[in-house]
Amino acid sequence: MKDLLEIVGKKLSLKIEQVKNTVALLDEGATVPFIARYRKEVTGNLDEVKIGEILEEITYLRNLEKRKEEIIRLIDEQGKLTEELRKAILIAEKLQTLEDLYFPYKKKRKTKADIAKEMGLEPVARHIYIAKDLKELEEFAQEFITEEVENVEKAIEGGKLILAQELSENPTYREYIREYMLKNSLIISKVSKKAVELDPKKIYGDYYEYQEPIGKILSHRILALNRGEKEEILNISLILEELKREEIERFILKDYQNKNLKDFYSEIIKDSLDRLILPSIEREVRNILSEKAELEAISIFKENLKNLLMQPPLKEKNVLALDPGYRTGCKTVIIDKEGFYKEDTVLYLVKDMHNESQLKNAEKKIIDFIDKHKIDLIVIGNGTASRETESFVAELLRKYKSNVKYIIGNEAGASIYSASKIAAEEFPDLDVTVRGAISIGRRIQDPLAELVKIDPKSIGVGMYQH
Repeated sequence: MKDLLEIVGKKLSLKIEQVKNTVALLDEGATVPFIARYRKEVTGNLDEVKIGEILEEITYLRNLEKRKEEIIRLIDEQGKLTEELRKAILIAEKLQTLEDLYFPYKKKRKTKADIAKEMGLEPVARHIYIAKDLKELEEFAQEFITEEVENVEKAIEGGKLILAQELSENPTYREYIREYMLKNSLIISKVSKKAVELDPKKIYGDYYEYQEPIGKILSHRILALNRGEKEEILNISLILEELKREEIERFILKDYQNKNLKDFYSEIIKDSLDRLILPSIEREVRNILSEKAELEAISIFKENLKNLLMQPPLKEKNVLALDPGYRTGCKTVIIDKEGFYKEDTVLYLVKDMHNESQLKNAEKKIIDFIDKHKIDLIVIGNGTASRETESFVAELLRKYKSNVKYIIGNEAGASIYSASKIAAEEFPDLDVTVRGAISIGRRIQDPLAELVKIDPKSIGVGMYQH
């Protein structure tokens, strides 16, 4: 445990005592806000950011140590744990490095290479490293012809399959290729055959024929591509340009010392890349990209949510709140300066959709409400028919030379709130549409007090927050 604390302290540039005391409090069940506020004397005045970083780092390191123990046990049970492998596992500093070391020992479905080993063709694979030429290799392979291994070609093919699998399991190669693909591959998106049926509005149209270097792609595009793929509208793949792929082949080939069979070994490398390494690494790279994009989305969401909740309230304002709509009309509610609901109605105020009588009635009602309730502010939801409603209100206020101001308010999550348990408890006798309009008005009066009633993912302050 002491080593882990020292690692955390060194990484975060903190004293070992600060880390030790903070971890002890966290282990006792204390929360980050509690420690930051009430245990400053114990942590040496660490703020919530540093305490959160300590929690993140110690959790990662503990999971790393736990995984090391598990991997050592699993490999040992197979009777394949060497002292060199144990040492490599124990000094690993990343979970991904551990998984690369464990990869060859994972229980997988039987492969062609496994079948070749069962046929006794492993010596043929080893001889590929030392044979003077192809003729000598063929002569050596002759000794392994059996009922199962019908001829020399099949014996050599088995040896090639074994080496291809070993290349795909080599942790050094996997780490190099993973990092190389993260920097140099292209992400390609093509439209699926199901898109005509599943995406009639072409929401994902920008990605029907699309490619971009991974190093330049923005997080929101990664999330959009993932979602399009999940909905079976897009087919996503990663590719390497020919010259870049050849660079990977040369990186692996440089370790092969037998100059006489380099071309032969090069074919094994190509097979291993096509069939085993690249498909596997592609999944890992896409997981890394997705995780990074999700973390960035969460960070943006957090910042936007904080800014939204911390907007200064417009207190002491009598509000007329409008939840716009076309066919069903505009839900209209009055909220007094204390935030209490007073009354509601439905107005039809969209020109070219509602008749002159309805428009006149809407004008009269709004003016009556302004006078009756001494309205200070009109709040218009920013959803369907928002612009038409804004135009109507702006023209009305000019026509009557009213000093009342209007504002466009974010109505995201209002419908979620309106059908929630807390809304039903607040307004048991009101329709859900009226509750939604109340939420739109109240969140201008006091954003924090109103928005905390809504599930954060429904407030709409970040992309792909779901």
